[in-house]
Amino acid sequence: MSLSVHNERGSSNELGHPETIGETAVQGRPPRSIPKALRVNPCPAAVVRPLMQERHYLHSMPGVVCETFAVKLHGELLGGIVFTAGARHAHRLLQGAAPQHVVTLTRLWLADELPANSESRVLGVVLRRLVHGGRCKLALSYADPAAGHVGTIYQASGWTYLGTTEPERYFELDGKRIHPRSASERFGSNSVAHLRRTGLAIVAHKSPPKHRYAYVLDPRWRWRLKGTPQPYPKRGGRGPPPRLFGQRREMACGR
Repeated sequence: MSLSVHNERGSSNELGHPETIGETAVQGRPPRSIPKALRVNPCPAAVVRPLMQERHYLHSMPGVVCETFAVKLHGELLGGIVFTAGARHAHRLLQGAAPQHVVTLTRLWLADELPANSESRVLGVVLRRLVHGGRCKLALSYADPAAGHVGTIYQASGWTYLGTTEPERYFELDGKRIHPRSASERFGSNSVAHLRRTGLAIVAHKSPPKHRYAYVLDPRWRWRLKGTPQPYPKRGGRGPPPRLFGQRREMACGR
């Protein structure tokens, strides 16, 4: 059995970290055993950046990340996960939390050749890693209805659905979508008027609300979660239906 992606990335299996999370692949297993054979390791952001820029539907990598993970099978890089600090006031969703207690899953991409349940497997491994780290108390993620996403993997993994967010401003530059925070990091400002005066052909838009999911990493903090849990949204709402391949691997990633 051979699994491959269009761009093979030959980096070391340990990625500079002696600790390994996941299970060692066993040769000759049937496809249904592949999720258990995936190796999920912490890695430098540079390892997964090409995947996000080339394969993820947003075609970008967040400017400032706090946790990144590489997903490998038989030593071949087949996916990546990226966490950032998230929205400025995200910690307010958890009573008594500080900004450093909250991380936001902003990018998740796995190769289409992997079985459909690989996302849940990989996400579970990563959440356990965050739990064992001890610092993080809450993980957030957003599913974009405009891209046909409802957060299926979060529902399957037991995340709490907190409804939709408020509409959010974003920029478009050279056909690419840029978050205002990224604009500030790259150009020193997120003022459209100022950026246009510097010669950038930038356009401001407002994105539709996104589905918001929360996962309390520390069981002792569960009572602190604010907001009323709501029934999971079902597919068929706003936005185009997802494709069977390609878009299926991009359910986690709203911002």
